[in-house]
Amino acid sequence: MTDKSADIESVLDRVLVLEMVRVTEAAAIAASKLIGRGDEKAADAAAVEAMREAFDTLYIDGTVVIGEGERDEAPMLYIGEKVGGAPGKGPKIDIALDPLEGTTICAKAGPNSLAVLAAAEEGGLLNAPDVYMQKLAVGPGYPEGVISLEKSVRENVEAVAAAKGVQPNEINVCVLDRPRHAELIAELREIGCGVVLIGDGDVAGVIATTDQETTIDMYMGSGGAPEGVLAAAALRCVGGQFNGKLLFRNDDERGRARKWGIEDLDRIYKLEDLASGDCIFAATGVTEGSLLAGVKTLRRPAGGSVMTTESVVMRASSGTVRWVKGEHRID
Repeated sequence: MTDKSADIESVLDRVLVLEMVRVTEAAAIAASKLIGRGDEKAADAAAVEAMREAFDTLYIDGTVVIGEGERDEAPMLYIGEKVGGAPGKGPKIDIALDPLEGTTICAKAGPNSLAVLAAAEEGGLLNAPDVYMQKLAVGPGYPEGVISLEKSVRENVEAVAAAKGVQPNEINVCVLDRPRHAELIAELREIGCGVVLIGDGDVAGVIATTDQETTIDMYMGSGGAPEGVLAAAALRCVGGQFNGKLLFRNDDERGRARKWGIEDLDRIYKLEDLASGDCIFAATGVTEGSLLAGVKTLRRPAGGSVMTTESVVMRASSGTVRWVKGEHRID
């Protein structure tokens, strides 16, 4: 290991594993004040502003590679924006983020809304354009190559079932509840699979494959490419497999991909194509979910109040997963 990489390694330990939780906590707390208020934009804006302010307290020279959109579309935390309190001085870090994953969920007080981010050494995260991505994921413990977007839906289900030692009709698959997935859902049910439909928040859906208590074995379907990078970073940390393929609806979206250096538009991306090297994934619950508890305000009998948060932070190089519960005093 060179001196430079050793220096980056120490920064990943000290800053990105522990300090990044403060960033997702800040975003989750800000968004929580708008849970159930029916205003998606206001909730997202609150999370974005809080996350950016929290980044500015960190001694890093960060660059947003997955953000709220391109500069002309997003006033803050856009792709290419510099974040952190030490521009030009601190360690160079690439950051993928979604200050409020599940804006509709938050606005409607549904489950599994999260504040999420991933961080890696410079060049470690794919600059994914804001287009759709076909996604296929399983959790840890399966032989390499058990899933592939080059296989049919049935072939993938049967391969996972065989590796798990069960029948295909015992496999549960998580799918976004969208009209575009009608044929996929019908095919899975014809096979006999249990289909777990979610209204939003496919980062949480992919991560659910890593937790046996969710009973979800696979994730299938299309969703945002930026969310695919975030989910891949989480899977890199805890194990699992992921296939992703960018989907383009028009020439404008193809041009956007080329702008970010993507030339092979038909490529099937594996886990390390999306998140390579050492990387960190952090998430804090906004609303109650299967992965994390949501933000709560507790009134103490003796007076005063606290807001409680639950977060998870993972690191790829060590495979460490830390669960962090926080109490935040309300002045």
